[in-house]
Amino acid sequence: MNLLPSDLLGFLSSWMRPTVGLPTVWWALLIAAAAAAGHLVQRYMGLPKVVGYSLVGTVVGLAGFEGAIWPLQGTALYLMELGVAIVLFEAGGRLPLGWFRRNPMVLAQSLAESGLTFAAVWWTLRAFDVPPSVIAPLALIAVAASPAVLSRVVIDTRASGPVTERALALATLNTLYALTLAYVFAGRLETTPQGFMENFHPILTVLGLSFVVGAVMALALRSALRVMSPTSENTSILLLAIIGAGAAVASAWGGAAPLAALIGGVLLKVLNPRPWVWPRQLGTAASLVTMLMFVLVSIVAAQAEWNLTVATVVLALIGARAVAKIAGVALANPGSGTSWRQALWIGCAMAPLSSIALLIASSFVTASPLLGHLITQVALPAILLMEVLGAVLATIALYGARESSRPWAPEAFTTPEDTPR
Repeated sequence: MNLLPSDLLGFLSSWMRPTVGLPTVWWALLIAAAAAAGHLVQRYMGLPKVVGYSLVGTVVGLAGFEGAIWPLQGTALYLMELGVAIVLFEAGGRLPLGWFRRNPMVLAQSLAESGLTFAAVWWTLRAFDVPPSVIAPLALIAVAASPAVLSRVVIDTRASGPVTERALALATLNTLYALTLAYVFAGRLETTPQGFMENFHPILTVLGLSFVVGAVMALALRSALRVMSPTSENTSILLLAIIGAGAAVASAWGGAAPLAALIGGVLLKVLNPRPWVWPRQLGTAASLVTMLMFVLVSIVAAQAEWNLTVATVVLALIGARAVAKIAGVALANPGSGTSWRQALWIGCAMAPLSSIALLIASSFVTASPLLGHLITQVALPAILLMEVLGAVLATIALYGARESSRPWAPEAFTTPEDTPR
């Protein structure tokens, strides 16, 4: 890290025991600072804690922290995949398949907003003379909303209602599309275009391998829930261990760890349809992993190189993406069970970009360093902006839809009478 003089860094490195190491100390301090910043941001600004986590990572990344290597690899990559897997497993468990059978317009909304987002970003970047080989990966990154950011905003605002549930469902679905196509596209980034079947086969391979791992995870957890209490501490440990093992196995076999976790959550909901909430112990452990994930995302994204041209393209991408998501949800809104006003707030709630987008960008860089560099020139600044700004927009959307059970005011300035019981 470049925050301290080299002499002091050398002294600290020699003073630390080999089993500890200076990077471990820095990461521990970063997590402590992120936790404190998240609390202060919520208490004194009334914003979600994820904003504080991201701001700490941004400051440290801009200061030159060297503890996060880009593209992600090794332990950093696994921790990112584990954090995303935990979030997507929970998101999949909240996705009842029967809902789509009773209300197919939800699927229509999902396809409309995802397709329109891809097309809008494609044509916008084409107008800026971005190379065609770079446009498609950036458009795929733009499709994915962030269930991780959105779920944290929902928790911090204590929101519930049709806008909240619809936004979480649509964010989960467009993540499914983006991850599947991105992992396949990354594997063929430097190959020549082929026929339909040659391009379709890798999609089936990624989905098939991810489905197998997800099914094994769901069956293992369903068997455990037959004999273990959902609120047990041992159940929490078992759940985290299975998700962690599934993430590692899916990546090793050629599948996608986030996809396997998402599919596992959906299948567990099918096998165990009774309402089931995450144990309190798991919530604490998962919060630590997701906090680390948000800090890591902002540290890496803050290392991007900014200039006027990049800033212009990034702002154009963000603007086109925002308009397309709102328009896509509104386009298929008739018959979906939500009002036009609710459709507007749903589109706004899907603004965040975060860990999913970073994982997709990392896969492109690993597949093709040259093209990956061009992709991340735009992707990383967009992710950095929309992790923070997206969380704020999602908060505005949930309060605008009047689905939060707590007043939007800093906790430090509210009276006990204003706090809901």
